[in-house]
Amino acid sequence: MDPQNLENDGVEHVNYCLQHYTSADTCRSAFKAPLDPSTSLGGFSGNNYSEASAFIVTYPVNNVIGKEGNETDKAVAWEKAFIQLVKNELLPMVQSKNLTLSFSSESSIEEELKRESTADVITILISYLVMFAYISLTLGDTPHLSSFYISSKVLLGLSGVMLVMLSVLGSVGFFSAIGVKSTLIIMEVIPFLVLAVGVDNMCILVHAVKRQPLELPLEGRISNALVEVGPSITLASLSEVLAFAVGSFIPMPACRVFSMFAALAVLLDFLLQVTAFVALIVFDFLRAEDKRVDCIPCMKISSTYADTDKGIGGRRPGLLARYMKEIHAPILSLWGVKIVVIAVFAAFTLASIALTTRVEPGLEQQIVLPRDSYLQGYFNNVSDYLRIGPPLYFVVKNYNYSSESSHTNHLCSISQCDSKSLLNEIARASLTPESSYIAMPAASWLDDFLVWISPEAFGCCRKFTNGSYCPPDDQASCCSSDTGSCGLAGVCKDCTTCFRHSDLNNDRPSTSQFKEKLPWFLNALPSADCAKGGHGAYTSSVDLQGYENGVIQASSFRTYHMPLNKQIDYVNSMRAAREFSSRVSDSLKFLEFCNHFAGVGNDSRGSHDQTPQGVMAILNIQLNAVSVVNLVMSVGIGVEFCVHITHAFSVSSGDRNQRVRDALGTMGASVFSGITLTKLVGVIVLCFSRTEVFVVYYFQMYLALVLLGFLHGLVFLPVVLSMFGPPSRCKLVEKQEDRPSVSLRP
Repeated sequence: MDPQNLENDGVEHVNYCLQHYTSADTCRSAFKAPLDPSTSLGGFSGNNYSEASAFIVTYPVNNVIGKEGNETDKAVAWEKAFIQLVKNELLPMVQSKNLTLSFSSESSIEEELKRESTADVITILISYLVMFAYISLTLGDTPHLSSFYISSKVLLGLSGVMLVMLSVLGSVGFFSAIGVKSTLIIMEVIPFLVLAVGVDNMCILVHAVKRQPLELPLEGRISNALVEVGPSITLASLSEVLAFAVGSFIPMPACRVFSMFAALAVLLDFLLQVTAFVALIVFDFLRAEDKRVDCIPCMKISSTYADTDKGIGGRRPGLLARYMKEIHAPILSLWGVKIVVIAVFAAFTLASIALTTRVEPGLEQQIVLPRDSYLQGYFNNVSDYLRIGPPLYFVVKNYNYSSESSHTNHLCSISQCDSKSLLNEIARASLTPESSYIAMPAASWLDDFLVWISPEAFGCCRKFTNGSYCPPDDQASCCSSDTGSCGLAGVCKDCTTCFRHSDLNNDRPSTSQFKEKLPWFLNALPSADCAKGGHGAYTSSVDLQGYENGVIQASSFRTYHMPLNKQIDYVNSMRAAREFSSRVSDSLKFLEFCNHFAGVGNDSRGSHDQTPQGVMAILNIQLNAVSVVNLVMSVGIGVEFCVHITHAFSVSSGDRNQRVRDALGTMGASVFSGITLTKLVGVIVLCFSRTEVFVVYYFQMYLALVLLGFLHGLVFLPVVLSMFGPPSRCKLVEKQEDRPSVSLRP
């Protein structure tokens, strides 16, 4: 850290320090502690540190979480000023020298995620606007220029979307009131999910009313429509609510909270659909029959508007309904097509099960950040150049250092320590980094302290004749202020070692000796005469609060991971560290745990949808909180695609093929337009997102979920029903005793 050393000796001094970084005082770091070159240099092979093409500089900033005052605010403010300094001054300076500089701070990821959450607001709004426009179009009648302003359902669609938003707000408000915080995933995904469910129900209800005979009064048409589609809407909604309610027991916090919010939002949306939206349908149909303009119902048109379409009750079926009944269903009724569909879906299911094992857990940091984030280059350079991974701390709590306790030998790794001590186990684990992910033995304040007080370390633990601490001879405090001489003629000429061998018990200090000398060690500067001084290296490794009672409440032993380049490496390293910590804790019989700094969204466990996971493997989408939430959401979408078709099939009459044709003709069009097309037009907009996470987890994954739901609900399910479907409920009614028919007409 002294520029004169580089100017005078140049490369020779650098090479000297790379080999003597633990002992030479001219090679100390800024905090006066030895610095392993492998932790700060990169881009070299083996131990050829002089070949390094990259280096890293770290500025530690104190964290004071849980303490009073504004120290944390000061640290955050310092980091923000640091980022601005690098952007405005350091980057231009470095680039002018044809060098590359990447940078990061502890709060960088959080700040960039906040910026990411607002970077695609316009894209998301456009997506919702496109879906709203399509909803308004699909709820209306077949468009005619002469009557479009009356037959359109823009106001009804807008009202339905508002009900969806109210249900989401109700869910968020309820859980916020009881102290459950919402997350970014909830605010982005739940509106999309509830809109999918709500639009489907809206289409089904409106289309069911349109299918009723026009000669019936409006109340009769509404009543018949609810009798026809109400059970399937209720069954689908309750199934989704129960599915999400079960998901609230998942241990993953993000998935559990999402399931709770989604269950209540879907329930509220269902209640609003069968009450408020039904009332809105009545008002809208009254408006159309009274020839009032959509969106401006106070304006009445006096022209000769009449619905001349022919079909059921005088209204001709829509294009999608005709396609489903006249083209889609007849094709699926062919035996050759059925065999092909069954074979293809069976093969795809088996392939998905096999591909599920290839889905990697994790969430790449580059994906969740904006594409123009300065952290993109930082993570790439860390992955490409550094030879060491994130630090790993093994924290020991309630270490009893008294002479009667065996804790010391259970921890240390020098002579007379247990062979299976914590530090010896860490050293053994570092010999197999491919499985343990531990790169080197841990830096041990305890080992260095025991060596520091040893009588053999003549220049380390020393005391003046009055019993106070005496530093090594080669340090400035031992040099004569008049002559500047050090050593025997200096200030410390009368210093003696702290202990003789007879003062120690098997080279271990007594409780009082440990208590007295530990603060000396932690304040001792390392130098050539004594490289074991703990100042700098271990200043923050030991919590001295209350240590006078013979117990150190918490202390840490630091090592490093191997380079972790992918999220699967972070996940595996976390798992390996936990397993190692659990195993050693069980053998040592006193509490310890590990703490390491890893990437974003690493602790991901569990999932249950095989087919979507097969697609995830094909698209190289990782398993994490975002994708698991999407998989949970696919349960709701899958229910919507299947329940309505199954219910329509069960209540229709005729043979299975005829009932499938009727189900597709009535419900198929509503489901196809309500979910598939609505979501497709909205999802396609997300491909223009500025953030990779939206492109991967929302555009690609949503698109896959919608297409899979369509294929299962409108292709595979009809084929299965036509071959193995249950008997018609109408037949059961016909076998009952003759009863007077019930008419819904007045």
